[in-house]
Amino acid sequence: MLDVIGTVARLGLAAVWLTSGVLKAIDPDQTYIAVRAYDVLPPTAVEVVAAILPWFEIALGLLVLAGIGLRGVAAVSIVLLLVFIAGVSQAWARGLLIDCGCFGGGGAVAAGQTAYLQELLRDSGFIVLAAWLVVRPRTLLSLDSRFENTGRT
Repeated sequence: MLDVIGTVARLGLAAVWLTSGVLKAIDPDQTYIAVRAYDVLPPTAVEVVAAILPWFEIALGLLVLAGIGLRGVAAVSIVLLLVFIAGVSQAWARGLLIDCGCFGGGGAVAAGQTAYLQELLRDSGFIVLAAWLVVRPRTLLSLDSRFENTGRT
């Protein structure tokens, strides 16, 4: 049963990274706008983050989906999610009116259109999925499990 729970966590986390990465990758201009809206990075860093982030998320999603290096990839996922939580938290604390751009879109929004609490709760839920995989990376149909079964006598 624990392997099934881990598999659901793995597939859920993979879906998160693949969806968010693909939505950002197909609209790089909007991704730039979303990253810039946080108003914490210099323009050159905004360009770098906006260019790399979608592909990094896609890579995480593919690794999680395949179950390769699952404990390490899940730990990296937690770190990235904590960075996202810090970004949303500082935007909220500073009174910025932005959409997080977590799943495409992003940038300035009208007063009353922010969803900071929901974004923080959602990302916290994603951390729970990743934390499960750090603690117990064994899942069904993962490449890690295939590798750990090789070489046994």
